[in-house]
Order: sequence, then structure tokens, then C-alpha cells
Amino acid sequence: MAKTFLQVQKQIEQLQKEAEQLRKKEADGVLSRIKEAISVYRFTAADLGFRKALGRVAVTKKEAGKKTGKPKKATAAATGAPKFKDDQGNEWSGRGPRPAWFKAALDAGKSADDLRAK
Repeated sequence: MAKTFLQVQKQIEQLQKEAEQLRKKEADGVLSRIKEAISVYRFTAADLGFRKALGRVAVTKKEAGKKTGKPKKATAAATGAPKFKDDQGNEWSGRGPRPAWFKAALDAGKSADDLRAK
């Protein structure tokens, strides 16, 4: 008897669940062996090639694939310099949602250019 599409889909779902369970089980074993080796040989984060000792992942895939060469010029946004300021000392980098003080200034008739940091 031939299988139906729905039967095959159900079988695929079951196999995916089984595969995920096996992956987790294998990963747990690998992780415990890695932890044991780190403990026995007293590896540090630097020994393992991580730039920072804090956090689980210090090097992203994007960083790992970066070409070395001339460093990029730091921009105002990259250095954290504010892109907008007001006379009360409020600052905003221009990234993320607009802060309430910025919205209020626009509502009061100021333009974004009036608030641009110099």
C-alpha cells in the first residue's frame, strides 16, 4: 500500500523530533568532555581563542570570517557620540526609537537639524 502525503509528513515530523533528541544527547556528551578537558588542562578563554573571558560566545561567525587589513575609520555612531542634543543636556545617538525629549522638541516646533549635535 502506498503512503499518503500526510503520512509521510507525520513520519518526517517524528524523525525530526528524534533527530533533535539525539543531537541534544550527543551535544551534552561533547560539552561534558570539553568541560572536563578545560578543568584538567586549566585552559583559559584566551587559550581557547576567545577575546573576552566573559560570556559563552566571544567571537561571532561574522567576526571569524572578517578579512584582516586596514582598520575602519571610527564614525560618530560607532564611538557612541551623540548625534542629537538639546540645551537641557539630553543626548541621543540617532539609533533606536526616538526618545520622549526628542519627540517633544519636534512637537514644540524644532527641527531635527536644530537638535543635531555639532
